[in-house]
Amino acid sequence: MIEATIEAIAELGFSATTIAEIARRAEVSTGLVAFYFRDKDGLLEATLRHLSSDLARAVVSRLRAAGSPRERIQAVIDANLGASQFHRRIATVWLAFWGQVPHNAHFRRVQRIYERRMISDLVDALKAYMAPADARHLAHATAALIDGLWLRGTLAGEEPATSRAREIVTAFVDTQLLLLDLALLRRPAQEPAHAIPRTHS
Repeated sequence: MIEATIEAIAELGFSATTIAEIARRAEVSTGLVAFYFRDKDGLLEATLRHLSSDLARAVVSRLRAAGSPRERIQAVIDANLGASQFHRRIATVWLAFWGQVPHNAHFRRVQRIYERRMISDLVDALKAYMAPADARHLAHATAALIDGLWLRGTLAGEEPATSRAREIVTAFVDTQLLLLDLALLRRPAQEPAHAIPRTHS
């Protein structure tokens, strides 16, 4: 039923997608869909939880392969801006979800889980370079850039959007870490410095 929901929304849009259409595509009764998901919003929430879990697994897989804090940051960037996230059938569902978040408390909870997970993963890696408060600030800026570039690339429908988006966020993070290194080099000798590794690779 979740796969049928993804296909229906990708083809028809959220407004035109009905429980009856999803049931037809899933080859089940409308009563069965209503029994498990109540209504279309319940089905969209379940679908988004499914997609969010898939994304989380992709992030975890990349984090496990990362060998340094900088690689962990890149793992978050690459997973969230991976080619699959720009695929039309997936992106259309995410767009439908974001459009409903302001009007639905259940959707807001899903959105908060997604946001907290990304921020937490970024902060965990960034703390190797800076104080926790600064790491959280930069994590929020990086997450906002990731989401903004995903939205722009998805709406534009351009094939190279995924690689270009990753390049932009990567350059942003590298610039921030370079500026941090320069600030530390200019710091007076008597001023205590946070222990920060010089190598970003």
